[in-house]
Amino acid sequence: MDKKYIRNFSIIAHIDHGKSTLADRILELTGVLDKRSHTDQVLDDMELERERGITIKSSAVRLPYKAQDGNNYVLNLIDTPGHVDFTYEVSKSIYACEGALLLVDATQGVEAQTLANFYLAKEQSVKIIPVINKIDISGINLDLVRRQMVDVLHFKEEEIILASAKEGIGIKEILERIVLDVPSPKGDENAPLQALVFDSFFDTYKGVVVYIKVVNGTLRLKDKILFMHEKTTTEVEELATSSIKIVPTESLSAGEVGLLTGNIRQAKDVSVGDTVTLLSVKAEQPLPGYKKVKPLVYCGIYPVNAKDFSVLREALEKLHLNDASFEYAPENSISCGFGFRCGFLGLLHMEIIQERLEREFGLDLILTSPSVVYRAFKKDKTLIYVDNPSKLPQGADLDKVEEPIIKVLIVAPAKFMDNICEIVKLRRGVYKSSEYLGEERMEIIFQMPLSEAIVDFYDQLKSVTKGYGSLDYEFIDYQKTDLAKLDIMINNQRLDSFSQLVYKEKATRVGRELALKLKELIPRQLFEIRIQAAIGSNIIASERLSPMGKNVTSKCYGGDITRKRKLWDKQKEGKKRLKQIGKIQIPQEAFLAAIKIR
Repeated sequence: MDKKYIRNFSIIAHIDHGKSTLADRILELTGVLDKRSHTDQVLDDMELERERGITIKSSAVRLPYKAQDGNNYVLNLIDTPGHVDFTYEVSKSIYACEGALLLVDATQGVEAQTLANFYLAKEQSVKIIPVINKIDISGINLDLVRRQMVDVLHFKEEEIILASAKEGIGIKEILERIVLDVPSPKGDENAPLQALVFDSFFDTYKGVVVYIKVVNGTLRLKDKILFMHEKTTTEVEELATSSIKIVPTESLSAGEVGLLTGNIRQAKDVSVGDTVTLLSVKAEQPLPGYKKVKPLVYCGIYPVNAKDFSVLREALEKLHLNDASFEYAPENSISCGFGFRCGFLGLLHMEIIQERLEREFGLDLILTSPSVVYRAFKKDKTLIYVDNPSKLPQGADLDKVEEPIIKVLIVAPAKFMDNICEIVKLRRGVYKSSEYLGEERMEIIFQMPLSEAIVDFYDQLKSVTKGYGSLDYEFIDYQKTDLAKLDIMINNQRLDSFSQLVYKEKATRVGRELALKLKELIPRQLFEIRIQAAIGSNIIASERLSPMGKNVTSKCYGGDITRKRKLWDKQKEGKKRLKQIGKIQIPQEAFLAAIKIR
């Protein structure tokens, strides 16, 4: 196909601004979907996405469109997530496009992720088309939102399209603007093949299915190809385009987006950002890949049933294939057995991966307390990256520890600024700058340790701003800190799954709260349970869970008291022995409680 009639674009916005609904209307207008026969948010094909009302994975679809100029165009649309944890999905989608629709909710205005996604698109030099969505809702202040987009994002007022994805208003204007303003893809069909891998997933029957955008050259069936980074070779068995349903094709040429399958059975043989080229005529160099995204939060994932370890390993391999932003590596825990140390972009990302593992693969899992990656310097200047409390050097070997610092961007009504500053101060945050976005809203920038932001900071922000605050953050640097390793012991046995690195000034409070919470959540046994929080050899908190009573003398009706004493002594010895060898089942609620105490 002539690439001058191809338009590649994505939809970017803050969470819950109507991206998936707009995608539905575009699919209907282009004739790909029948309005009467489909469910809402058709591109959100995961059950989890529909339940939560959020987009987790980017979705690509090819659309035919006859424009007002009489020409037939092919529009390749990529719907993207809006939550800060899934910025990686947005960045790789933008990288595969020449244009982006920037969606702003008319009821909420410019939010933190609106700004973040706007800057992502500007960095990639894609054409940005501004759209104000939800104009059908009564009581909105369109003039205020327009001024925000003009003053903050520097659009011209005549550039902004007014739309309602729910009512289908402005959809035709959006498509016409895409045809007119978004440039067609550049590339040479006769040059050596260079195709960018921007997504992939695992199919039980076909193996690894790879989404590609052909930048240069032409790819045909039966071509022998090379993944330049992974050095994987295979023969193309199937080529197709995705238009809701998979449509087979004989070839894909420069500018086109599609998918390929070969005899690729191992998830690790393909990586997002790789370049596909021909074995016979190789490209001189791979395409510039995506910026490598490093996980910010780590935790241990263990199967409740030890025999499920191999199932968990296969499940993680398959999830890693279509979500390259999380990492995993095997580890062994004294209290939980064999499992994996996994890295995520944030707590929502961790929660989503957990739910997908449990739903899609039928696993029962235990998750340990999340931690960030610290840098520890030993006396001999050796640098160690600490993503697990057990890796922190102890005693005289340790010189200093540095923690990751993030820049936090908060957008909220100006009247809540004092409340926001208060909760940030309690989390060791430092105010940097602020700017008005219109008359009532402010953009506030802080610096704070990542460890203070990963647990319930977003929930607190929503609470103090009555739901009107939004958040975005990015890693900036490491900074020296004073940490303590907090351990939990039950009956003198150290539970490494509860170990965590805590800011020293908060360690005593966290230890006491955690010991109290475990006392509430651990079920009573026939023997005494002693719960202790310790820093090194120093016990900072201790709680006692008394044993359940059992009346062993109920069968004694009268008689000499020595008979009862004999039974009591026997029971006492049995409880003492149980305390030494008895096993305590710790419920998952206890691990969740440990996550929330900071």
